[in-house]
Amino acid sequence: MEKSKKALPIMLATALATTPFVIAPQSASAITDISIDPDDDEEGADSKYTIDFTIEKALDSGDKIYITFPKGFDVDSSMDEDDIDADFEVKSVSVSGREITIKVDEELSKGSDLRIKITDGITNPDKKGTYSIDISTSAESEESEDVKITSGSSSSKGSSDDYSVDIDDKTEKKETEYEIGPIKLKDKLTKGDYITVTFPSSDMLPSKISKDDIDINEYTPDSVSVSGKKVEIKVPSKADGKKELTLKFYKSARITNPSAGDKYTIDVKWDGTTYTSKKFDIKKSGSSSSSSTASDFTVSLSDSSAGARTSFSFEADFGKTELKADSDVIIEFPSSGMIPGYLNPDDFKINGKTPKRVGFAGNSIALTAPSNFSSSKNVKVDIDYNAWITNPKAAGDYTLKMTVDGKTATSKTFRINGAGAVTPTPTPTPTTPGTPAPANNSTATITLTNTAVGKQTGVNIAVKAFGAPLVKQRDFIEVVFPVGYKVPAYIAPASVSVNGVAASFVAVRGQNVLVYPAQDIAAGTGANIVIGAAANIVNPAAKNTYTINVFSSEEKGLLFGRAVGVGVPQPAQPAQPAPQQPQQPQQPQQPQTAVPANAALFKVNNKSFTLHGKVYPLQEAPYLANGNTTMVPAQFFKEAMALTTQWNNQTVAIIKGRTVVRFTVDSNKAYVGSQEFTLPAPVALKNGMPMVPIRFVTDNLGYKVGWDAKTSSVFVYQ
Repeated sequence: MEKSKKALPIMLATALATTPFVIAPQSASAITDISIDPDDDEEGADSKYTIDFTIEKALDSGDKIYITFPKGFDVDSSMDEDDIDADFEVKSVSVSGREITIKVDEELSKGSDLRIKITDGITNPDKKGTYSIDISTSAESEESEDVKITSGSSSSKGSSDDYSVDIDDKTEKKETEYEIGPIKLKDKLTKGDYITVTFPSSDMLPSKISKDDIDINEYTPDSVSVSGKKVEIKVPSKADGKKELTLKFYKSARITNPSAGDKYTIDVKWDGTTYTSKKFDIKKSGSSSSSSTASDFTVSLSDSSAGARTSFSFEADFGKTELKADSDVIIEFPSSGMIPGYLNPDDFKINGKTPKRVGFAGNSIALTAPSNFSSSKNVKVDIDYNAWITNPKAAGDYTLKMTVDGKTATSKTFRINGAGAVTPTPTPTPTTPGTPAPANNSTATITLTNTAVGKQTGVNIAVKAFGAPLVKQRDFIEVVFPVGYKVPAYIAPASVSVNGVAASFVAVRGQNVLVYPAQDIAAGTGANIVIGAAANIVNPAAKNTYTINVFSSEEKGLLFGRAVGVGVPQPAQPAQPAPQQPQQPQQPQQPQTAVPANAALFKVNNKSFTLHGKVYPLQEAPYLANGNTTMVPAQFFKEAMALTTQWNNQTVAIIKGRTVVRFTVDSNKAYVGSQEFTLPAPVALKNGMPMVPIRFVTDNLGYKVGWDAKTSSVFVYQ
């Protein structure tokens, strides 16, 4: 018996030695004290999640923590270390399905209390209910904690149908511009934080969007990233503190419209609150509703004579399309020759209201509806006689076009009759009520400072009297050079004077030079206009006698015309009686027009500009091309004029509102919208910076250019 008693322990010991360890299990270690707190527990909300727990087994550097969300949650696959805020060092973060793997980068002792905050990338289920979230580590088994998702409430979700989405072209699968907002925010924007924009489909977005392709409240964001159907936009310092948000994705962002046949919304999330847009639709390719034509409208003119200055009035019904506040109505005239070089918003009305701004390019004028404009499908435009819009020079039948939000209305034909107002010699004009009395310019003269063939010349013009007063900086004297003369696209105001004072502004329209005096000129008085040789007007290449004509913006018809000889003896000018008093009233020398407070100033060949009294550097100095075209770096438009400006070594885009001006390096062709123009000098690349003709940009975006003689600076203002 004793032997058997001894043998059993030996056999048992042998068996234990050869049996796997699992035969003698011990209790498994598990994570304890789990607490999970979402900052937004509403269904469908993008939420931050704070997770607290205690580990019962130590973790080494390189070990992993696993967080697994259940079905219904959306976990962003692009989540990385920037989206995790932990109280320990994080080496890496990865996502597989709905499981987040966090690799630790330090040793964590047994009993450590850990906190992990997931700051972005988690979207709650669309249905309310209780959901279990699992937590485990490389050393410890899985434990769960319940989270309750509630139905939506106004506390963290913006109201539905909260804001508009304006799309430049609503045709399906079309790359186009998106403007989102304005959105009334519950919380102010904070610099450095992120806005999340969720589009209807990831197919709409490219893999990457440049920050220069997006505006936040008209400012460039600090950074932009794309993941699936979401765009993350970092708030810049200039947008800090704003409680209203407008986002613009330019066409260069390459956002593509979804398919037609459905209603879509866009969500914008800021500081835990999601704002949902009004629904918008997309049109089928080739659908007439994407670019339809409104019914014909009638054009009324105060004078239907060819070439005559006239007022216009017309009204069109755009059906379901409405002109809204701060949006443009584009008016297309039969020719660019009808439009003067300067337009004043006070001379135009849209539904009885003065437009916010007026711009022109080629034969089109853009009127921006004021901020207090009531949206309307009926758009009435009145153009005053003082706008100096003239009829086409040839008699015939013509039409106008109006475009609102991509929808174009074409007018009924209107008839222009008889010979134009531009005639080679002055003819008497009867005085009618409301028409200025013609002045006697029989002794007015025009002389050249150089009569040589093909040579640069100055022009001296002595106007004896104007029949109507000219208001400084608004009205102009128009000098028309005949074919054969070379007139530059830009003439500096400093090279032209009126009664000894530098012109306030000079515009060039083909062969026409429009001079805006810096002082008022009374009716019945005259003016001496001196166009200096520095204006770079060049005589014709052929010997002959040529006629130069002079007009006033405030008088109908020609003031006078005079023949000048090029390469031949100068024709006799009208005899001038000996005056018993000075021919011109003595005009006091008036100071140069003050530089506006908001003007940006620069000097040719100087690598800086001045704004609000402070000097800022430019990468390249402005310079003169071809002796008369001022070229400035693309940087100037962005930093000095606060225009959205995008450039690289091949292209430049300068954007204001809905107007986009595009240039190509080494090309003298430019585009304003879809219209092509020829530049006075091609865009050049200097040390990686495109140099752009400034006058082309200012003329097409509604800015003014002046000359400050005191500092020898060009100034630009609006």
